[in-house]
Amino acid sequence: MVVSSIMSSGSSLHKLASPKIAAVVAAASLALAACAEQSDLAPVKEMVLPELAEIEAIEAEQLEGLLKEKKIRLIDVRTDEEVAKGMIPGAEHIELDKFDPAKLDLSDGREPVLYCNSDRRSGIAAEKLAKHTGKKARHLKGGFQAWRDAQLPVRLY
Repeated sequence: MVVSSIMSSGSSLHKLASPKIAAVVAAASLALAACAEQSDLAPVKEMVLPELAEIEAIEAEQLEGLLKEKKIRLIDVRTDEEVAKGMIPGAEHIELDKFDPAKLDLSDGREPVLYCNSDRRSGIAAEKLAKHTGKKARHLKGGFQAWRDAQLPVRLY
């Protein structure tokens, strides 16, 4: 009962974790359930698997709003050739093969948000970032193509 409530509580753990990892979380949950209230079990995932942080894909319109608030650091992980065809205004370019979350200066408090052309590579970068920071990482659902399809502004070179 405790395990099923944790695994179905809306957490994305069951989407991100392999069956083996999910089994470890379930076993730890059962062990803790013997000596804890159910409300005390929320941090089990973080205690057992701190390297698993949530990845969130956001819509182009949501990204546009975040950019207007100036609270994010937008990072384009596409290739130089792709960037030459246009970028989202305000983005900085760090090609995926050069993207190292440990080298990012995150001291200004802005949340990094990633994008690529479709969202596959930005998802990879978001996983790296989430693993490094232990926090949720966000990227643009559908990537630059979704941004253009929504007819949002593009900076051309």
